[in-house]
Amino acid sequence: MTDRAESAPNTARPGGAQRHFGRFQLLRLIGKSQRTMLWLAIDPAGGHEVMLGMPRAQLLVASRAERWRQAVRRAMRLSHPHLAVPAEVGEVDHWPFIAYDRHDTVTLAETLKASGDDPLEAARWSSQALAALAFAHDAGVVHGDIQPFLCGISDQGAFRWLGLELAAVADPPGAAAGVAGLQTRHPDLQSLRGAAERDVLGFGLLMHQALCGQAPLGEPDLTQAIGRLPPFGRDIVRLPWSLPRPIPDPLRAIVNRATDRQERQRYRSARTLQRALEGWQQSESSQAGGPLALLLDRLRSVGVLPALPGAADRAARIALMERERTADLAEVVLQDPALSFEMLRAVNSADVRGGQLGGGGVVLTVRRAIAMMGMDGVRRCALSLRAWPGPLSAAAAEDLARLISHCKRVGAIARQLRPAGYDEEVVYLVALMQNLGRLVVRYHCPDEAAQIERLMQPAPSAEPNKEEPGMSAEAASFAVLGVDIEAIGAAVARQMGFDEDLQQMIRRIPDDGSVRPGGSDAELLRATASCANEIGDALLLGSAGKGSHPRQDALVRVVQRYARVLGIGMEDVIAAIQGARDPGSVPASPPADAATVRRASFNEAPATAA
Repeated sequence: MTDRAESAPNTARPGGAQRHFGRFQLLRLIGKSQRTMLWLAIDPAGGHEVMLGMPRAQLLVASRAERWRQAVRRAMRLSHPHLAVPAEVGEVDHWPFIAYDRHDTVTLAETLKASGDDPLEAARWSSQALAALAFAHDAGVVHGDIQPFLCGISDQGAFRWLGLELAAVADPPGAAAGVAGLQTRHPDLQSLRGAAERDVLGFGLLMHQALCGQAPLGEPDLTQAIGRLPPFGRDIVRLPWSLPRPIPDPLRAIVNRATDRQERQRYRSARTLQRALEGWQQSESSQAGGPLALLLDRLRSVGVLPALPGAADRAARIALMERERTADLAEVVLQDPALSFEMLRAVNSADVRGGQLGGGGVVLTVRRAIAMMGMDGVRRCALSLRAWPGPLSAAAAEDLARLISHCKRVGAIARQLRPAGYDEEVVYLVALMQNLGRLVVRYHCPDEAAQIERLMQPAPSAEPNKEEPGMSAEAASFAVLGVDIEAIGAAVARQMGFDEDLQQMIRRIPDDGSVRPGGSDAELLRATASCANEIGDALLLGSAGKGSHPRQDALVRVVQRYARVLGIGMEDVIAAIQGARDPGSVPASPPADAATVRRASFNEAPATAA
């Protein structure tokens, strides 16, 4: 079979010469790349249609032919619902082939629309494809030539891979120099890992094409497109903003990460890409679905956070403070965010609120929670917490401890910046809870949290004294979990009994624009907490090079954003940083008049002694 035959009309003309490959009658070429091709044919033995997959090069050398047969036999031993089962493997005139029964299967190449696939539908079959790809990679088998014509989809919407290890031969003559190193031979583990990562990159290009309706870089051969991306080439593939079908931001972030120009940002395995897609699908299809549902289930069993080290000492101290003022007891509780969150969750539950607040008003101070629950309630909450560090490893526990310390420092900065007349404890807790999603993910999903953090880090640039920017927190969260960390924080707050107004207040103000002044107490508290968190983020920055001051530049941007809303200048920010006390010690709030308590605590009654 020659390229001349491949360029023949797609279907045999009535009465015209028929093309044959062995006993098979060829009908049309479904698709081809520089490595493989797929033909639609008729098997006269049964009179039914088959699809014939074959490499583009004849295997004239016996060693190459044997290597191909071994690779295909290894792939055929795999059994997975999303891997097509070959009907026959054979060879005609040194041209090996794999035959698949056509049945109700069509290939993605035959169904691609110029308007692009529906995003949810594309994510659905992509998840199936990635599950099978991850299964194959775990078994040491790669695909080697991810192409739309090797993706089969049944009438029922079930995905099946065609051509597993079909390209397991050396590169064909005339292969581009940039693709010369992409052959799928993998004699060792490192080569296998590299081939698997190229499969994942190829699948990212496949998703890009399915959503856009056009081949990335105008290159119909996706393996050739890989050769134009770093590190082989310098082209960039990102989803365009103007498409016939709008693409949701989480899915856009996932697909763009799969083809990112920075190799370190791309998915390293099919399974991590699959998890991100499934997380987004489930969050779209159900109100609390996906990773949110899994996290909320874990929260019910192990709590929001583990008690910080020294929990037993704090519980003993609380037991001896029964006659102390509520404010003094609140100081001890606030030292541990886990205990603070647990008390707010308990006091905002339906039973407590219905019985003592008449069903109205959200409690947002530990002082008020203590007054409502009494000492017995405080002890119950303290005893219900998991001991530090819960199920975390030593390294993950250290990361969580570092994040908690940072969040408490942010809360201390927020107290220093609070507008006149607002309660210190409320400002502190709002600033702390704006990190609720980050804290929960760091505790319950430490591997994913580390991955998100890595994606946000800048990388050295080829140019001196410059860096390649990392992803935004939102994009990194979408790319790893399929859902925004802010949404996770809001879901946890909702489970804790907080209403929609408070869920909005604990969302940080986006850092991609100016901050507009608002007239409500909730908006002012949200702005104060967001400002404190941005200051905390700036303090984590170092120096990117000689003459560069990213920390100072970031603080200047914070002042510019919040100067009008909060009436602050750089001297106020510096004073807040210097005045923020040791985050391990949270002072009790001073007595507040009735107006202050009304504004700060959302119509709660003033706190009294326990």
